[in-house]
Amino acid sequence: MFSLRKRNTAVPKIAGKAGTRTAASLVTTILNNKSARQARECRRARKHKARKAGQDRNEPLPATPHADCYTNHEMASAVTETKTMRPGMDLPRASAWLAVLAALLTATAALPAQETKAPELSPCDLVRATVANEVAADNHPEILHMFRSRKQTPKGSQTRIYVETADALAAMLVAVNDQPLTPEEQKTETDHLAWLVNTPDQLRKKRAREKDDEERTMRIVKALPDAFVYEYAGTEKSAAGLGEADDPLAKLTFKPNPDYSPPTHVEQVLGGMQGFLLIDTKTRRLARIDGTLFREVSFGWGILGHLNEGGHFSVQQGDLGLGDGAWGLTEIKLNITGKILMVKSLSMISDEILSDFRKMPENLAFAQAVEMLKTEQEKLARNTHSEQPSEAQKTPQ
Repeated sequence: MFSLRKRNTAVPKIAGKAGTRTAASLVTTILNNKSARQARECRRARKHKARKAGQDRNEPLPATPHADCYTNHEMASAVTETKTMRPGMDLPRASAWLAVLAALLTATAALPAQETKAPELSPCDLVRATVANEVAADNHPEILHMFRSRKQTPKGSQTRIYVETADALAAMLVAVNDQPLTPEEQKTETDHLAWLVNTPDQLRKKRAREKDDEERTMRIVKALPDAFVYEYAGTEKSAAGLGEADDPLAKLTFKPNPDYSPPTHVEQVLGGMQGFLLIDTKTRRLARIDGTLFREVSFGWGILGHLNEGGHFSVQQGDLGLGDGAWGLTEIKLNITGKILMVKSLSMISDEILSDFRKMPENLAFAQAVEMLKTEQEKLARNTHSEQPSEAQKTPQ
């Protein structure tokens, strides 16, 4: 759709008896031929006027101011009476236009040939290349970060600090409804982390659950090229946390591919989804996926559960601004309801913002991450205490 064709700037060549000639030399030949025709037309015109005047055909033609057709352009008035010229165009003007054409062609021949610009990818091929990059990025878990998450739900907000490790994801709740935890709540958090550190079996189970979630997510991502039909829908600008700074984002709408057969129940949700993607065209990374369920989607013939029509989600990621080109999730919006096993209600309604990313050392252990979280908790407690007014400030003067 966005393919560009190269404009050929090479001088056209014409094959003749003498071989191959440039268009410039051809125009010169045309000009010479027109001069010869002009002379013949001049002679015919003089003879025609002489016969009208009763002059003998064998007598020499008298010299007139118009006799020299090579030097006097007034003879062009006689030529315009012939059918060889377009009305309103005399020979001098025609010759001038041909001369200009010859000059243009000669100048064009001196221009360097333009480089061939590769055509843009088709929408599906762009998605396929982007998914390949996402899979490659997921295969490098050694890049670890600490970051902050604020999740808003109908019940309120929770703020956590996360640290990625080689063992599992360490997390600590630090605020509820934007208010710091009480000492009792802080102790509950630290006790739970200490329990995970001292119970390797539970830590392995935690890691297994996280790995299952990651694999389900990647199954959805890998299915994107085949599960949908895509169309280009313009471009959007990147923003903080959305793509890479100053990179254009291609917008592609999608709808289910009728020929796609989901291999497992994980991909079945894609059959009832439509929406759009934003792809960073320079890095070919997925900046946002925004999907809406336009019909109810069932799992396992409805036995395992279903998702209600109208469900919506949006996930975006971008450059983390750490100077190393690392990308990460920066926003997750969910508004999905349904049922599990036909009995248990499912409700995932939240807006989550991830920020304040910091790079962590490679091969960071879970126990080390817990100590970092404790340090962050102490910093927050000190900052909160310093911001609170003292008893003297509370007492009215």
